[in-house]
Amino acid sequence: MYQILKKRTLNANTKLMVIDAPHVARKAEPGQFIILRVSENGERIPLTIAAYDRKKGTVTIIFQEVGATTMALGELNEGEYVRDFVGPLGIASELDGLKKVAVVGGGLGCAIAYPQAKKLHDMGCEVDLIAGFRNKDIIILEEEMRAASTNLYIVTDDGSNGRKALVTDVLKELIEAGNQYDEVIAIGPMIMMKFVAETTRPHGIKTVVSMNTIMVDGTGMCGCCRLTVGGETKFACVDGPDFDGHLVDFDSSMRRAAMYKAQEKAAVERHQCNLMKQEVK
Repeated sequence: MYQILKKRTLNANTKLMVIDAPHVARKAEPGQFIILRVSENGERIPLTIAAYDRKKGTVTIIFQEVGATTMALGELNEGEYVRDFVGPLGIASELDGLKKVAVVGGGLGCAIAYPQAKKLHDMGCEVDLIAGFRNKDIIILEEEMRAASTNLYIVTDDGSNGRKALVTDVLKELIEAGNQYDEVIAIGPMIMMKFVAETTRPHGIKTVVSMNTIMVDGTGMCGCCRLTVGGETKFACVDGPDFDGHLVDFDSSMRRAAMYKAQEKAAVERHQCNLMKQEVK
């Protein structure tokens, strides 16, 4: 059992939890993930490690309450426990030797982009962090991202936080302004990562994307997170989750991800129905 030491609401449906998990914290690195179960009979889900503290033995996770399991997780409070918390899993991001990097996060992907930016910033790398959200009400980790970057650019789809733009608009401007990036790291919705890769392709800038969003089982056994990279079949959970964005077949991955929408909707409806039954009792 793993105790929830801290719980924080970041926006209407996004929560942050700090978990007491010293064995995970000892070896965790940016880019890796954990597998958890909320209860004995719960499903296993992968969540990317948002932060870790080796001295305190804690691991931070950030999640949106969009499915039955994340909704059940969000109902737990400080002092309570999750049943299983296994990791770190996946291949850690390769960040050594980088001097100037643009880190691009979209929505909840900023929770995963943050540890990458922080690690690079702590290593003395110049970091331009570009964060995009639908509107100002769902912006998360602004203070943390500012502290983990040389320059922070936040844009929204509707302009409610100031500038109305896409993250690719900002990235294109920075590249055309003469910024020489060793690498661009993009984490967020697949459509966003696809267009970040297309923005950098003409300039020959190495672009790394995180395919964590398509993971299900987290061990390579279910095959749901398979994707095509450079014409070869890979699995996000065991071969990644980081891949060369210029080689990823995003279109096939987006089609596969859409196949599970009906099952996800049904699971949420069952969870909400069970909650209503409990309230009636």
